[in-house]
Amino acid sequence: MKAVILAGGFGSRLSEETTTTPKPLLEIGGYPILLHIMQIYANNGVTDFIVLAGYKGYLIKEYFIDFMNHIQDLTVELETGKITYLNGYRKRPQWTITIIDTGEATMTGGRLLRVKHLLENERHFALTYGDGVSDIDIRKLEAFHLSHNQIGTVTAVKPPGRFGALELDGTSVSQFTEKPMGDGAYINGGFFILRPAIFEYLKNGDSCVFEQEPLQQLARTNQLNAYVHDGFWQCMDTLRDKQYLDSLCRKNDAPWLLQGRVGQ
Repeated sequence: MKAVILAGGFGSRLSEETTTTPKPLLEIGGYPILLHIMQIYANNGVTDFIVLAGYKGYLIKEYFIDFMNHIQDLTVELETGKITYLNGYRKRPQWTITIIDTGEATMTGGRLLRVKHLLENERHFALTYGDGVSDIDIRKLEAFHLSHNQIGTVTAVKPPGRFGALELDGTSVSQFTEKPMGDGAYINGGFFILRPAIFEYLKNGDSCVFEQEPLQQLARTNQLNAYVHDGFWQCMDTLRDKQYLDSLCRKNDAPWLLQGRVGQ
């Protein structure tokens, strides 16, 4: 199974960081969040990636071209350009990464439509966003999808709350809960599994918004199933989200990582 990652948006809510760096390359725990997302799939045996780039996509290409230089101690001989990797050499991940420039202004459905030729012969493929991490079991998600006959499966999650909740007894606080789970409603957590028939629902070229008419039409025609994930899930939508995810990595308490490592 291939994993497709939407990585082309402007990241406007993180504009203080994305002026010079595309959002998927913003680092948590010293590595781009894009690499963390890939590691989630790799931990579940999925190592063939298609990255749908757009805004400053050339920087994503440069990052993976120079991948070993980012993660490894090395010696450079400037006269010859020879690079020698030092003791503790890390094995290169057995991943295949295809990076496609899908245009800066292209919408999510339009980006996916741009790579139809790479996916239309697949039995199914994974799709997610370039700014969210989870301890989801991709193998179980895939098995759930295959056990149903719908075109799409979306992972349903409950977003974490942003503020502490108070229960009052008159003017006295009877209970305080630090950042409970949202309002109890499930939201689109990304981590889709899709059959190639999804391309029949992607209309209007680059202006197609995947989360609007395509998913709405799938739902109306009973072609969209929900895989409920009640474990860890967090998007990196704001600077505060980024700082929270970074703190989990720094404390070696990142639920989405095995052995606390990325890029392996």
